[in-house]
Amino acid sequence: MLSNVRIIRFSKELTHTIQLHPRFFGAQLRESLKKRLYDEVEGTCSGLFGYIIAVIEIVSIGKGVLQTSSGYAEFLITYKAIVFKPFKGQVVEGVVTTVNRMGFFADVGPLQVFVSAHLIPGFLQFDANANPPAYAGETQDMQLIKIEKGESLRIRILGTRVDATEIFAIGTIKEDYLGPQQEW
Repeated sequence: MLSNVRIIRFSKELTHTIQLHPRFFGAQLRESLKKRLYDEVEGTCSGLFGYIIAVIEIVSIGKGVLQTSSGYAEFLITYKAIVFKPFKGQVVEGVVTTVNRMGFFADVGPLQVFVSAHLIPGFLQFDANANPPAYAGETQDMQLIKIEKGESLRIRILGTRVDATEIFAIGTIKEDYLGPQQEW
């Protein structure tokens, strides 16, 4: 998913509480906690910190507190993770996933950015007859530009909306050094 997309990443120290069943108590307790941490937090989105891309280090594992009602033990784990939280004005590289008359969507790692037709340079026109649909046109120096599914491009984020578990963004390619790779 993140193979050919470069994104700005930040390291952040976070905490997470894990409830562990008694069958995992024993010699492999720490390994069970680590595996559960990776499974539960990697690839999730926190409105406060953004997308948690990967756990890079476990700082501490607190002492387990036994829950008398269930028999489970609750562990507070402090860890460092690579997080991605886009911000207004940030320039990112993405891959176009959908093109239509209204604009196009591009994936920037786990984030999907919408670029409206109003935020695409005027020389690029929507071509509904193209297969797949695309925005196409010629630059001033007669270079053919085409934005279609699978195209890599550079986008400036104009705004974001953050929910509890998801981030939405709108962007533009209507500035210098933005858009398809040919223009860079």
